[in-house]
Amino acid sequence: MPRPNRGDVHVHSLLGNLAVKVILGAHMFISADVFPIVPVDKQSDNYVVYDKGDFLRDEAEERAPATESAGGNYDIDTSPYYTCRTFSFHKDVDDDTRDNADKPIDPDRDAMQFAIQKLLIKRERQFLGNYLKAGVWSTNYTGIAGEPGASQFKKWSASGSKPVKDIDVWMNAVEEQTGMRPNRLVISPDVMSALKDNADIISRIQYTQRGIITPEILASLFEVEKVLVARGTYNTAPKGAATAMSRMASGQVLLAYAADRPSIENPSAGYLFAWKGRYGNSKLGSRIKKFRMEELKSDRVEAELSFDPKLVASDLAVYASAVV
Repeated sequence: MPRPNRGDVHVHSLLGNLAVKVILGAHMFISADVFPIVPVDKQSDNYVVYDKGDFLRDEAEERAPATESAGGNYDIDTSPYYTCRTFSFHKDVDDDTRDNADKPIDPDRDAMQFAIQKLLIKRERQFLGNYLKAGVWSTNYTGIAGEPGASQFKKWSASGSKPVKDIDVWMNAVEEQTGMRPNRLVISPDVMSALKDNADIISRIQYTQRGIITPEILASLFEVEKVLVARGTYNTAPKGAATAMSRMASGQVLLAYAADRPSIENPSAGYLFAWKGRYGNSKLGSRIKKFRMEELKSDRVEAELSFDPKLVASDLAVYASAVV
């Protein structure tokens, strides 16, 4: 059977708008909140990386009358590139199910949310798999229960640990090497739980108005704009087997600088490229199609997501493992 082409399928604007809301409002997934989303017209292309050494060198000179000013130039690297891969998933809505559905059940809407959920899981796992692992960033630390040595720190679940001091040391190290101070902190749920019981943290907020440790309170303590808890979870078991749920992140921390908005002139540890130039895609790289599968007496609701989580500057982040 030939595949449907553009003339045979309808890019569903109503479901598409709802899909964008679902993607942006997915509270358990953080991949859209850590690094800027860069909507791109082409599936793959090169982007520019500026030489930080040229920008941070002290080269200005005093200028005498009737003389030229000091001048210079900076190098750029245009070899880095992104490639947005397209992931897809569909749910068929048969005629009998739709006709038999009672309000407020909406089989088409439910099918869209079901398909988008699959794509959000895929994007989150890709994002965390790319960024939350050793050897990716220039600086890596490992938590230990005893006295820490080089590239180590005391686990934040251990007595006597000092998370605020650790973060401050890491931030200063990044700032010294790059001129940029990290503004995003990604932590796994077990790390969040450990921080709620950490004596150092509790002593710092016990006299505050709320006295409750939240991501917002932690952001203030750590002097970052956002603390993001990677709460994503998924079923690792195949269809038909007993459900086996697993967290996507555990015992991990990523401290990074992220630009507030994408710009070729602003440094950022990473970007999330989204292919908006594809026919029917939103600025998030999402597309919802609905078309008839007459041989199944069903309508197919198909969701697609085209993206590429890309590391841009490895020296703008610190990764820590075995945090608890």
